[in-house]
Amino acid sequence: MNKKAVNKGNYTAEDIEVLEGLEPVRKRPGMYIGGTEGPAGLHHLIKEILDNSVDEAMNGHADKIILTLEKDGESVTIEDNGRGIPVDVHPRYKKPALQLLFTTLHSGGKFSDKNYLSAGGLHGVGASVVNALSEKLSVTVWRDGYEWRQDFSRGKPLSNLTKGAKSKQRGTKVYFKPDGEIFRSIRFDPKRIERMLEEKAFLNRALRISFRNLVSGEDKEFCFPEGIKTYLQQLLERDRQAPLGGEIFSLEKASGLKVEVVFAWTESTKDHILSFVNGIHTASGGTHEEAFKTGLAKALRNYLQVHDLIPKGLKITAEDLREGMFAIVSLNVPGSVAQLQFQGQTKDMLNNPEVAEPVETLAKSFENVLNAKTSVANALAQRIILSAKARVAARSAAEAVSRKVGVSHRLNLPGKLADCTSNRPENSELIIVEGESAGGNAKQGRDRETQAVLPLRGKVLNVIAAGETKIKENKEIADLISAIGAGYGVNFRPDKLRYHKIIILTDADADGMHIASLLLAFFYRHMRQLIEGGYLYIGLTPLYRIRIGSGAKEVTHWVYTDQQKEEIVSASKKAQLHITRFKGLGEMNHETLWQTSLNPRTRTISQVTARDLKNCDLMLDKIFGRDPSQRYDLIQEYSGRLDLDI
Repeated sequence: MNKKAVNKGNYTAEDIEVLEGLEPVRKRPGMYIGGTEGPAGLHHLIKEILDNSVDEAMNGHADKIILTLEKDGESVTIEDNGRGIPVDVHPRYKKPALQLLFTTLHSGGKFSDKNYLSAGGLHGVGASVVNALSEKLSVTVWRDGYEWRQDFSRGKPLSNLTKGAKSKQRGTKVYFKPDGEIFRSIRFDPKRIERMLEEKAFLNRALRISFRNLVSGEDKEFCFPEGIKTYLQQLLERDRQAPLGGEIFSLEKASGLKVEVVFAWTESTKDHILSFVNGIHTASGGTHEEAFKTGLAKALRNYLQVHDLIPKGLKITAEDLREGMFAIVSLNVPGSVAQLQFQGQTKDMLNNPEVAEPVETLAKSFENVLNAKTSVANALAQRIILSAKARVAARSAAEAVSRKVGVSHRLNLPGKLADCTSNRPENSELIIVEGESAGGNAKQGRDRETQAVLPLRGKVLNVIAAGETKIKENKEIADLISAIGAGYGVNFRPDKLRYHKIIILTDADADGMHIASLLLAFFYRHMRQLIEGGYLYIGLTPLYRIRIGSGAKEVTHWVYTDQQKEEIVSASKKAQLHITRFKGLGEMNHETLWQTSLNPRTRTISQVTARDLKNCDLMLDKIFGRDPSQRYDLIQEYSGRLDLDI
């Protein structure tokens, strides 16, 4: 550690930084766009400006959008024929509304339904965030019979708003070039842009979107009168799948909360669901997607039970009902119905509970469709029953093969282990959690196909200080050895491993770290080949949830360290903060646990390695050995350098 960088004794008011204007965005861009290292954050800038134009179209004020990738491949222009951003002076702030929108966080016309009945932009930060992270940004507006223009750089105006020539045109045009000081690369991907534009056109039937690629000289236009039905057909063709019975089903609810779903079953062995709210792709789903699954499952079960189609003794699971299903769920939520609540500015997950009931009710009405189309319904019923039988047969076959090759311990797995359905160790992972409460949440939130969960009770045995007899008699250790399935000590066989990822997932507090340390000690002493083979991992769980703002303005952050918490608090001095410290994984609901700690796409796990085996052995003996004086000496040695919880 560079000691000069740490001020130990002179921490005063002068050391407190206050980030003003758009400084928080430039200081912590990841809070607003998800990251600056890869292409996702860079292309999120396009999404923010594009969504503003789409909101105009969604509310009937525009029917055309043009996106131009400029010749340098590093800048973009987005133009629409909507109402045009207001240019008159704001009565309170004494600045043109356009300038306020592009230089002030949480400013906009979408906090009520007065100007937009429904919108994807909710927090009033999109335009200002793009401005803050752009080397250059120029806005041109056609409104009130004139052309208006203002230029910006890195969040600050380069000029005043200027009134140009008279014009009958109306709309808004935004040019921006991302800042090379912020992003590792500012080269845009035309294919990624095409997919984004195509998706917006699918979701807005009357909207015509043009893409002008000046790098390649190609122009494309997207317009789909049949909307998401065409989208689903394209997804099926892309995956070379044909709908069962040639039938694509569609359900719509047109009043109040508008819901449109299209879906079909195929011969695929997996389900594929895309969900959207007000034109925003909710990649991690949310309440609307879960409600669709629940309602559809009820409709299918009712049909199967009423017509007595389920063979005796066969259990139908939700996975059987959805196997092979391709679906798109699209909601349009007016502000008068609900204020949308997304998880974070990137809006990957919808949290609104009030949308669940109407979506579930619509999906349940699918039973009426089945009763009206009995031939297709019976074909679907047979497909579901075959799926269930295949699942049962596959599991029986896997157990039979395991017995044949001598892995008889599969039949003696610990009762509290919730095993995964996959019998391929390379695709399977064992997640070790502390306590039944955390275990219950993890079992509900996990991916049942690939993730097994083993809850342990209390502190694990200290194997460094314990004798061989105690280790053999300890139930928690015995359950752990049985679940992993490869023996232990000199009899450990890596080729018998039932999982190729073993993840320790404990609470983010001192007790959790103690349990994780005891488990690491056990694995190091008695299953060292787990570490040497790269099979052992530590999972990171959130310590805090920080909600910034309230209502429609609320943004949620999952925070993993005290330092990260302080950074967010410091960057949000003027905002209303709600900070929750998690006492354990058992406090979270299973959706939160999946999103933060279980989902392979969003979680953080670290592989355990051991470089210096001699020092590892010495340190383990000092920390966990029977001689307390060694621990005392260790604490005295490090207490001045570390924040120890003693």
